[in-house]
Amino acid sequence: MSQDAPRVPVRTKNLLEEWVAEFLEQGQSQPIQVKVAIQDGSDGLDTGLVIMHLQNAPADIYMQPRGIDEPEWEATLSARSDDLTLTPYAMAGLAAEVALASNLCTFLQFKSIEWDRMSGMR
Repeated sequence: MSQDAPRVPVRTKNLLEEWVAEFLEQGQSQPIQVKVAIQDGSDGLDTGLVIMHLQNAPADIYMQPRGIDEPEWEATLSARSDDLTLTPYAMAGLAAEVALASNLCTFLQFKSIEWDRMSGMR
């Protein structure tokens, strides 16, 4: 009996970079800073981590699959230690960025579901 890790449809850094590029090519109305970082799962597999840097607040939004073999994604808004006071325009800009992050996270989730189905492992 083999002690190999279970075969799961892994979302590598390169694959996530392709998906992010595909999302950005769809013509986003505002420029965004998105990068894909390597994030090792507990068993050493690359699970991927997408980071969007916010322009209208000193924070980032981290997006990742809920687990190593999960097609569902989740987003985390990085914590702040201080209150954030914004003008109405800056607040609207922040709201637009958060909505864009939500769209990207949803896009990544749908791509993951499609990837899982195409892999034949689900």
